[in-house]
Amino acid sequence: MKVDALHELRDSLRRFADERDWGPFHTPKNLAMALAGEAGEVIEHFQWLSAEQSGALDEDTREAVALELADVLLYLVRLADVLNVDLADAARRKLVINAARYPAEKARGRSDKYDRL
Repeated sequence: MKVDALHELRDSLRRFADERDWGPFHTPKNLAMALAGEAGEVIEHFQWLSAEQSGALDEDTREAVALELADVLLYLVRLADVLNVDLADAARRKLVINAARYPAEKARGRSDKYDRL
């Protein structure tokens, strides 16, 4: 059976944290706060840019954003692990929910929230 990349990442993060005895610090509250902080660092790169500028980042900025996105992913995966949430399964279930909320024939080309379609 092939282990998927998300589970490999989860296991690597678990080992990384265990080797450093970070369990006491990796509470759901702390990990959620760290996740929000890292998401804010992603946002900083786009603050004050136009839509066009945000889609045409220079290579240095793109690399900086990539590393911040990695931080977001790492904290998200670690939080899911601490909470014993199968993140891939939860994402698949959420896609099914969103497909029902945003049927393509109603949502195509619209940015309205599902209750306004």
